[in-house]
Amino acid sequence: MHRRKRRGRPIDFGDEQKARYRGRNVVERCFGKLKQWRGIAMRSDKTARNYHAGLCLAATLHWITSGFSNTS
Repeated sequence: MHRRKRRGRPIDFGDEQKARYRGRNVVERCFGKLKQWRGIAMRSDKTARNYHAGLCLAATLHWITSGFSNTS
């Protein structure tokens, strides 16, 4: 009974905050997708150059397979 959700004033974001939250949400989901790659999540590469190359490869493959195209 004491753990029941308390009633209160709902959180109201302004229009600017909603747009910022959407942008942050997209970025966080992208990081989640990229961390599905074991090498990126574990950071097992010895050099920063190799890690960056793996990150670029994973991002490119994710972009290609997501079906997103910026051309109209």
